[in-house]
Amino acid sequence: MMPVSFTRHQLLLVLAACLLGLLSTVGAALPYPILPPLFVGSDPHPIAQWFGLPPKVLFGFALAVNPLGLLIGASVLGPFSDRHGRRRTLLLTAVMAALGHLVTAWALLRGWYPLFVLARFATGLAEGNSPVARAMLADQIDGQQRNQAFAWFNSALYLGWLAGPLLAGATLGFGVAVPFLVAAVALMLSGGLTLAVLSAEPARPGAVARSGWRALLRDQSLGLLAFADIRQLFMPQLLFTLGLTAFYEFYPVWLVEVSAMNTQGIAWVTAALCLIMTTGSAAAGRLPLRGALQVCAGTATLAASCFLWVALGSARAGLLAILLAGLPISFYNALLQGEVSRRFGDTYGQGAIMGLVSTVFCVSNLLAALLGSLIATLDTRAILALGAISSAAAGAWLFAIARRERRALSVVS
Repeated sequence: MMPVSFTRHQLLLVLAACLLGLLSTVGAALPYPILPPLFVGSDPHPIAQWFGLPPKVLFGFALAVNPLGLLIGASVLGPFSDRHGRRRTLLLTAVMAALGHLVTAWALLRGWYPLFVLARFATGLAEGNSPVARAMLADQIDGQQRNQAFAWFNSALYLGWLAGPLLAGATLGFGVAVPFLVAAVALMLSGGLTLAVLSAEPARPGAVARSGWRALLRDQSLGLLAFADIRQLFMPQLLFTLGLTAFYEFYPVWLVEVSAMNTQGIAWVTAALCLIMTTGSAAAGRLPLRGALQVCAGTATLAASCFLWVALGSARAGLLAILLAGLPISFYNALLQGEVSRRFGDTYGQGAIMGLVSTVFCVSNLLAALLGSLIATLDTRAILALGAISSAAAGAWLFAIARRERRALSVVS
């Protein structure tokens, strides 16, 4: 692994971004250990009883609306920040997400499923701001330092996914709404940190000098898929994240059904997984840039193997596979983001490219939640197995791209 050094200014920038990412994802991570027992436990919560629909279907929609909001937010917030500044965008979204968590808490207390779904959507919309923080890093850091900065930022996000379940387990005893109230406070602190640490920026070089809702919709990140060079990498990325999000969303249900775990048990498993991912991501940033795409292909294949192990294994073997999956997932994410930033960021805009990374993840999250909830009514293991096949196909696709590029370079040389 290569040593990486930063200037004092770069370190402060990375620290600010990491703290923002950590505080933002704490709130997003809370529902994962809380919701499965409410919807599929032995004593369903009143919010899981709406219009006589099966609790697993309601659970799937409750999972799907948050990534739907993330999908829209991630697609438009990156380009929005290209025009209006990273600081303003991050402050606005932190306040909006905090309000979303307050409404979520109220909906849980009242047992209002439609309001709960609406609040989860609004929160996801605001929490689609990670492309903005990544673009902020990419604006001022490049080369190996950029890869390391992205890796540390991912580590901070994973720490948020670790702290969120721990917070849920520690505060749920005081009431089902309390974790969301704490998340709202954390996000307000995140907004205050943004205001204090980041200075107002001038317009980004190359940023589109348009404003208004029409410009916002026209410049959303999904439009970048019209370019063939971007599609070449982002189509296998979609396949990988379909498998990844199926794993993320349904291993807690697997833990309830196969291992009979409660909220606290799911929280501890999720915390251990996130700790492994945090450690792996920090190490991934020190890998050399050369051959990053081939490493992504290999780690996608290893992650797929772990997903399949969960689907086919026993309770003990599946639990081990859940934890082992953290390493290839963290290596893949850190390297893939650095690679697409290096290839496309200067040409298409770092905000837009980082927005596309998050948008593809959110599309996958949405599809996995909607389709997975239907498949899981038959067998939760089936959606985990299908996710494994999807991620394995992504690994094979990336291997083919890397091999083709090596051949092209050898011909040129």
